[in-house]
Amino acid sequence: MKKIIVLLLISCYVNGQTNLKGKVSSEDEPIPFVNVYILSLGIGTTTDENGMYLLVVQKPGDYTVRFSSIGYKNQSKKVTIIGKYQLPVQENMFASFSYTNHNQNSAYGDLLFLAKQEIAFGQLLWDKKFENHDVLMGTAFRYQYYNDNTVATAIAERSKISSLFIQDELTLTEKQSALLGLRYDYNSSHGSILTPRIAYKFKPTKNDIFRINAGTGFRIVNLFTEEHAALTGAREVIITEDLDPEKSYNINVNYLKKFEIGEGTHAIIEFSSWFTHFKNQIIPDYDTNPNQIIYSNLNGYANTYGITGNAEFIFPFGLKSNLGFTALEAKNKRDGLITSPILTEKFSAIWGVSYELMNGYLTFDYTGNLYGPMRLPLLSDLDPRPEYSPFWSIQNIQVTFKKIQNFEFYGGIKNLLNWTPSKNNPNLIARANDPFDKEVTFDADGNAVATPNNPYALTFDPSYVYAPNQGIRGFFGIRYSVF
Repeated sequence: MKKIIVLLLISCYVNGQTNLKGKVSSEDEPIPFVNVYILSLGIGTTTDENGMYLLVVQKPGDYTVRFSSIGYKNQSKKVTIIGKYQLPVQENMFASFSYTNHNQNSAYGDLLFLAKQEIAFGQLLWDKKFENHDVLMGTAFRYQYYNDNTVATAIAERSKISSLFIQDELTLTEKQSALLGLRYDYNSSHGSILTPRIAYKFKPTKNDIFRINAGTGFRIVNLFTEEHAALTGAREVIITEDLDPEKSYNINVNYLKKFEIGEGTHAIIEFSSWFTHFKNQIIPDYDTNPNQIIYSNLNGYANTYGITGNAEFIFPFGLKSNLGFTALEAKNKRDGLITSPILTEKFSAIWGVSYELMNGYLTFDYTGNLYGPMRLPLLSDLDPRPEYSPFWSIQNIQVTFKKIQNFEFYGGIKNLLNWTPSKNNPNLIARANDPFDKEVTFDADGNAVATPNNPYALTFDPSYVYAPNQGIRGFFGIRYSVF
């Protein structure tokens, strides 16, 4: 039996209605058509093609959420749901609460990864408007529990963050506004953190919006829930120090344009450009030792800058399309040496085309993505594999029929191009025939030595994989809606 990995996210609204949503996956692959239900309420759903699900809960309480699918071990998750309410005062004041429970139970070969994360959050907001000011101020408290069975977590981590914040949205003219914000956080583990922010908005017409934002941020990293490469490979995991929060300084420029092309054809085009400077960033080091992944706060800095764009077109005859792209450049300076980060693509694009027939009862969807290139983790100078990945693309088609009440019938083909990273790269997983390095010769320092049986001095290492390994495949399904 394979194990189901479940991510639970809770969002609450003023009227008490709560959305319980998340993603179900196994071995980093989404699982479609998993049954998700709360037996005590008599409600349920199934995950979509991307493993995503959504349940609507009408009232607060304690509930057990069950996940089941043929071929997978069933799991149950207990969640507590609270809400967001307007206080019974004349002022515009809101209190909001949320709780998230995430249990992970997964296996990487014979290595188990067991983790539990709980987050409780409460916030009080006061929105005060006067003259040309819209002031939002408040306080918040966040409690987080985290524990896993890795070397990074010797004991369970418990942290408390108390926050005070204020922002003023200032209307300068009919077409211009500015926002000034300041937030103070006190973290029980890392002390005081101050994060200012400033923004400017210019709207010359009802269809044009220009924005610029700048500020600072910080992030506390739970290493193994975010960096699965540490568990999927054969390299030894080395953590050299107590990891401090990551800090960033960023600026972003955005432009959005709405317009019509002919009668009934609507379009939205948006472009953004950004620059981010990181301190204390936690970047896995694959280069120092080919047998290790070394984690530490970056002794230097990391810069990321790029541009992203998105275009959406809606036609009056049932056709919708969208196209997005991101081009970025990332550089890390570690101990005076500047390099590009591992497994970070320089370019990516996504697209989708949807066409409806028969008054929406029949839908054709074509989606795809394009990635590359990215720097890959080589084992040594003798490693014969390319240092950078090629451009690669995954494309899919789906047909959905939903004329019968409460039923949807759908099917299609995934990975139309039948592309996998192993094509034209027979050494994708180094020494796959010797996963325990029994036939590898090492020198006194523990480095692999070239031999007639191992001319490139390789050891077993699957960390070079940078894309899904599943080729072309078909699928078919039936979805029934209870409500």
